[in-house]
Amino acid sequence: MRLYRFSAFLFLICSAAVLPAQEAGLPARLAGIFGAGAPRMKSFGPAAWIDNGAAYTTLESGEIARYATATGAREVMVSAKQLTPAGLTKPLTVAGYSWTADQKRLLVFTNTRKVWRLHTRGDYWILDRTSGKLRQVGGKWEEASLLFAKFSPDGKGVAFVRGNNLFREDVETGKIRQLTMDGSATLINGTSDWAYEEELGIRDGYRWSPDSQSIAYWQFDSSGVGVFNLINNTDATYPKLIPIPYPKVGTANSAVRVGVVPAAGGKTKWMAVPGDPRENYIAGMRWQGKSLVLQHLNRLQNRQDLLEADAKTGQVKQVFQDKDETWVDSHEPEFLGDGSFVVLSERDGWRRAYRVVGGAPTAVTPAGVDVMGVARVTKEHVYYVASPERATERHLYRVSLQGGAAERLSTGGGTHSYDIAGSGEFTFHTYSSIDAPPTTELVSLPDHRRVRVLAENKAETKGPATEFFKVAIGGGVEMDAWMIKPVNFDAARRYPVLVYVYGEPAGVTVTDSWQGARGAYHRAIADQGYIVVSMDNRGTPAPKGRAWRKVVYGSVGVLSAAEQAAGLKALLAMRPYLDGERAAIWGWSGGGSNTLNAMFRTPGLYKVGMSVAPVPDQQLYDTIYQERYMGVPKDNAKGYKEGSPINFAEGLAGKLLIVHGTGDDNCHYQGVERLANRLVELGKPFDMMAYPNRSHSINEGTGTSLHIHSLMGRYLMEHLPAGGR
Repeated sequence: MRLYRFSAFLFLICSAAVLPAQEAGLPARLAGIFGAGAPRMKSFGPAAWIDNGAAYTTLESGEIARYATATGAREVMVSAKQLTPAGLTKPLTVAGYSWTADQKRLLVFTNTRKVWRLHTRGDYWILDRTSGKLRQVGGKWEEASLLFAKFSPDGKGVAFVRGNNLFREDVETGKIRQLTMDGSATLINGTSDWAYEEELGIRDGYRWSPDSQSIAYWQFDSSGVGVFNLINNTDATYPKLIPIPYPKVGTANSAVRVGVVPAAGGKTKWMAVPGDPRENYIAGMRWQGKSLVLQHLNRLQNRQDLLEADAKTGQVKQVFQDKDETWVDSHEPEFLGDGSFVVLSERDGWRRAYRVVGGAPTAVTPAGVDVMGVARVTKEHVYYVASPERATERHLYRVSLQGGAAERLSTGGGTHSYDIAGSGEFTFHTYSSIDAPPTTELVSLPDHRRVRVLAENKAETKGPATEFFKVAIGGGVEMDAWMIKPVNFDAARRYPVLVYVYGEPAGVTVTDSWQGARGAYHRAIADQGYIVVSMDNRGTPAPKGRAWRKVVYGSVGVLSAAEQAAGLKALLAMRPYLDGERAAIWGWSGGGSNTLNAMFRTPGLYKVGMSVAPVPDQQLYDTIYQERYMGVPKDNAKGYKEGSPINFAEGLAGKLLIVHGTGDDNCHYQGVERLANRLVELGKPFDMMAYPNRSHSINEGTGTSLHIHSLMGRYLMEHLPAGGR
């Protein structure tokens, strides 16, 4: 139930509009952010470390260049001409690429198609740098039909998924061998079903063995999963149904298992993972020598076992267990050469890195500090991202594998993310703040010395700097918050306030990081004469300890609504320039749900609410996400009822706009229709906008992003007068 997925150590620098001049009116401002001609961010890459960090390659002007890391010496490894197929005049548009270990061959991903959220399907081409030959993987199949093509470690083969089956192609001869034969619409080999893709981030569903002789893969049998039909009313005379096996809470999941198949073809050996394959999850898989390490979660997701599976016999044994009274966050272990590994656990109340030797975990990172992500494990150190002083920031730290004092490496404020080379001597470093767009640079480690700038952006922000502060709501609870004031702010006047909310366990909004087009939108709204604020209630994944994050268990929607309301009341009391008679709230996805909860549960506090892509009834959402935080409905019927805004619709007192895409495969339009029926039954006036066939992001089609943000801006200004008084 999320529009964004945040990662503490991987900061995505997707294209986002640079802030336009503040003097323009709202339509012009929004056109400058979401319109077709909006300026875009400079970005670095796609880049790849090679030679254990001694060099890296990156895509520049249609060619792939190699840089010596230490000196910056540049050479063209692959020219645009080499990337031009025979008979064509233009080179391939490179969406991604990978090298063989000796860099003699290049695998290029191009002509991509979106599968649910990401572009993971397309065409693949192999360039032999010695002969100069460029040929397409998969022969003459229909275009854009391959997924997740990868070289084998020895560079002699490339595997891929097509039609829910695994294939292996010989790099030299082009001979193709089909490795699985049973793939179908409901039996999926080598990639994932809808729920695993959305909630566990599993898309690429197979792994080459280190010796290139075998391939381990997930298999999903979704034949027992309930089918949700999306309806396309616009593309033909008669509606088209788009069936999606989608497990709603309390219903059957796909049956999932892991098998190992010889790369040369043959029978699959299935791993003897314990338990009902529909009542457990395999959340991760990796090779460790000749064995597989599997992350095995029970359905309630309050226990994770790391299982070591013998690839030949299929027998498994438990090597580590993590458990919690609420839920366990699944993290992939990082193995060292001696067989020990590093894993994250909240077993002492904080998310710390533990080194596991012979099954016994020993804490490595400091007590009382949350690790937001492990960036690299070397022979001597763990590099990790944390922010013990300010939960709104992200910084790189280093600690010895033996434990002890940690050393902060990043400098300044804001948010820092890293892609560390295999040697650990260099890293790509991207940093930003809420008012400063991302800059990517090459730095050395551990001194964190800048070697060179790789991509730099500047903002044209002219208004007051975004203010970060804390809001005390009683009981010792302080919520982090930020505030954007209009360009002509006058503290002697009172301004309407717009609250931007998310509030669920999947993400935070109050981070000192560049917010892209969303941040530009908030700045544009503020400059019309509003003050925009956001607060992170308990239950959001801020680095404030287990108790902060997991207090929400079993009551998602209840606590967030109460604490957001308490936060706004506290703000109104402490900031006299906020006009309590002109307060609004908006959010997307989980934030859309919390907008509904705010409007229904605290009537009169918010005069306007704008809810985008919400889940009005939690029983309509998927198993993996909702059950992780709420348990199964039969065990927590009260929690599901009290957390679902549809059950409190009688409280609506202000102006409400509900926006949804009818093609939303994630948070289904079904829920909004049920809510509309309930509001009609109650005689409650509301406004509603449906975007035909748009997904959860409501950005498909020309003009859509501009239209939805213009709609919300117009609705706000019509029903909540702007300007200081």
